[in-house]
Amino acid sequence: MTEITDRLNEFTAPVSMKAGVKGLVDADITQVPRIFHFPSSALSNNNGPSDISGLNLTVPIIDLGDIIKDHDDNTAARNVVVSKIKEASETWGFFQVINHGVPLTVLEEIKQGVRRFHEEDPEVKKQYTSPTGFNNQKFIYSHNFDLNDSSPLNWRDTFICFLAPDPPNPDEIPLACRDAMIEYSKHVMEFGAFLFQLLSEALSLESEMLKKMDCLKGLFMACNYYPPCPQPDLTLGINKHTDNSFLTLLLQDQIGGLQVLHQDYWVDVPPIPGALVVNIGDFMQLITNDKFSSVEHRVRANRDGPRISVACFFSSSLFPNPTVYGPIKELLSDENPAKYREITIPEYTAGYLANSFDGKSYLSNYRI
Repeated sequence: MTEITDRLNEFTAPVSMKAGVKGLVDADITQVPRIFHFPSSALSNNNGPSDISGLNLTVPIIDLGDIIKDHDDNTAARNVVVSKIKEASETWGFFQVINHGVPLTVLEEIKQGVRRFHEEDPEVKKQYTSPTGFNNQKFIYSHNFDLNDSSPLNWRDTFICFLAPDPPNPDEIPLACRDAMIEYSKHVMEFGAFLFQLLSEALSLESEMLKKMDCLKGLFMACNYYPPCPQPDLTLGINKHTDNSFLTLLLQDQIGGLQVLHQDYWVDVPPIPGALVVNIGDFMQLITNDKFSSVEHRVRANRDGPRISVACFFSSSLFPNPTVYGPIKELLSDENPAKYREITIPEYTAGYLANSFDGKSYLSNYRI
């Protein structure tokens, strides 16, 4: 109990833990509490060689403008895009897409909706917390404080909403972000179906293969709020991790801070107005037998803010899903045998969450 007491004693009135990280900032703190401090090794920007000037450290940007309206009518352009997605998924695990067809007004409204909720009165937000974890709630607000955990805390507040296959009733979503979330999720599901077609083709599989495997079946959204940080060199918005998903679609605002680990170097994923960030998740790496890479990424804290991001994860998470996933048989051969054992998503997710953000890829536990 001593350690927990010490962590509690870092906070004095008027700072309220119940108001999350935003509550700390609203109390005009000038120093980041010790429980948010990360070791210097976790904050380092370069794990590799000191001279990286000769490396091409630019996250790929893929223009979908030539194929987004006529999915099947421009074969040559589609083949070019599929080739770029294949290369990005194999070498980076990340890419940005522009001219993707999701209206800019929809992108702006979801960012504003997320901000409206996080800037609500703490008593309003408290109604959506869950003291016992997920507990089958469809909408959960988390103010990030777990004083029983000795790990450093991330400099963010977040809420999660489970949207598919069993969507919440509209009145389960707070009014501040309700319409924006419902509208954005429709576009995400439609665009996600198109992305899974392109990824199937990038694997030289039939276009609907990944959809038939129910990769598109589950969707949950994590909406993050990163308040301005008085000492951004001491903490992180999110510690390094890989994603518990087949695919993640991220909308970020213009403040920046997202980084991907590439060739042992943390590379910025610069905000591009109207762009969406796509990254490969753990389940996609598993079913593609390491052909596509789920890579570590993190978010740096920033003096500017608040930073808003909306991450949509194609995964059923802890909700019931009996489907067993393993490497796709069409991708295997005598020269390329299965590298992972089969698993269900809820089983994987339970272990992933128990070990989440510990700096290690949980997927390695399932390698044969």
